[in-house]
Amino acid sequence: MSTVAFHTLGCKVNHYETEAIWQLFKNSGYERVDFERKADVYIINTCTVTNTGDKKSRQVIRRAIKKNPEAVIAVTGCYAQTSPAEILDIPGVDIIVGNQGREKIVDYVEEYRKTREPINAVKNIMKTKEFEELDVPEFSDRTRASLKIQEGCNNFCTFCIIPWARGLLRSRKPENVIKQARQLVAAGYNEIVLTGIHTGGYGEDLEDYSLAKLLWDLDAVKGLKRIRISSIEASQITDEVLEVLNKSNKVVRHLHIPLQAGDDEVLKRMKRKYTVEEYRNKILQIREALPDVAITTDVIVGFPGETEEQFMNGYHLMEELEFAEMHVFPYSKRSGTPAAKMDHQVPEEVKHERVQKLIELSTRLLMKYATKFIGQVLEVIPERSYKEDPDSGFYTGYSDNYLQIVFEGNEEMIGKICRVRLDGVGPEYCQGTLIDIEEKTAAV
Repeated sequence: MSTVAFHTLGCKVNHYETEAIWQLFKNSGYERVDFERKADVYIINTCTVTNTGDKKSRQVIRRAIKKNPEAVIAVTGCYAQTSPAEILDIPGVDIIVGNQGREKIVDYVEEYRKTREPINAVKNIMKTKEFEELDVPEFSDRTRASLKIQEGCNNFCTFCIIPWARGLLRSRKPENVIKQARQLVAAGYNEIVLTGIHTGGYGEDLEDYSLAKLLWDLDAVKGLKRIRISSIEASQITDEVLEVLNKSNKVVRHLHIPLQAGDDEVLKRMKRKYTVEEYRNKILQIREALPDVAITTDVIVGFPGETEEQFMNGYHLMEELEFAEMHVFPYSKRSGTPAAKMDHQVPEEVKHERVQKLIELSTRLLMKYATKFIGQVLEVIPERSYKEDPDSGFYTGYSDNYLQIVFEGNEEMIGKICRVRLDGVGPEYCQGTLIDIEEKTAAV
């Protein structure tokens, strides 16, 4: 039996797609082995969001070639899409596939084995109009299932290369989303995380269908307990989406809404499509529709031209909006984007200082948010044994409102919905006590 090994760089969408590619190999009779072992085929799913992503991708490709010079080396993902020539220049790369046409990847491997001729299957992603159907009926991780609902992005923010790597927005057919959701429930998953490159844009290219309608259709899937949206822009939270948040018992109390900067001038230079005031109003509307919601966000620090005053405007806004957690990134030049050529690049040490300030603020806000729930019983899906001490009999998982809670339990509980009382909070983990476990009703 032939063996295949995978290495995934970058975002959750890449991880989802690696799982989908593994399904194709599995159905063709391959055995999966660890990437650090000798394999017949290595698949490297690359990232290009920063220049570092490109560099890391090249390092991993070279590592695979070194492990087994006789193996078939296939490279896919965003870096493969934007820079195929650069990758084909690496001696030992046999197959390169971009962010479409990956359903043929096993055929390409078989073809290469016969002909020993390198294959470049990268196409112009900007001309792609159809969503690439890649099914994942189950995941290697048994607890939360991702479900990819859309691809691409039409925003062209000045710091971002992704539209060039992923193409323009295209939504998955609703019936295929629902079909896969049912498959995942049948495979035993309680929670589904809706994911995509610009997830909240789902439906913008469909007639008479929207994200809100999809959420209602998923809400009707029997046996599904939790629906989580991986990320959504403030402007995409329409009145219809607010209504679902308010009325659905399955959409969780957690939304990830990228802010990127808390100053109008900086937002304008980033080509973000909202003002601070519009963002603030949307957050207030969400909190009204979904009380106690955890709102997490992304922030870029030190964007070209960001003054101390503009940074502090953002700092005070984040403090006021009381995010439950902030993912803070120092601005990193990405070749090929308008921002890389902008004047007034911010010095690295200034960026570092600002990042530290925001990380401290994020920790303070997380503690403040979590403290409100002390004494309450929350629904948690345990994902794994407590990594700080795997033999302790303690397990960790996320509550519906995205608090990571450690509590005493056993292997049997992984993936089930557990009712856990929150006893204490900490910057990384909260502590809880198991009250009971919900028995899963069979999916109909």
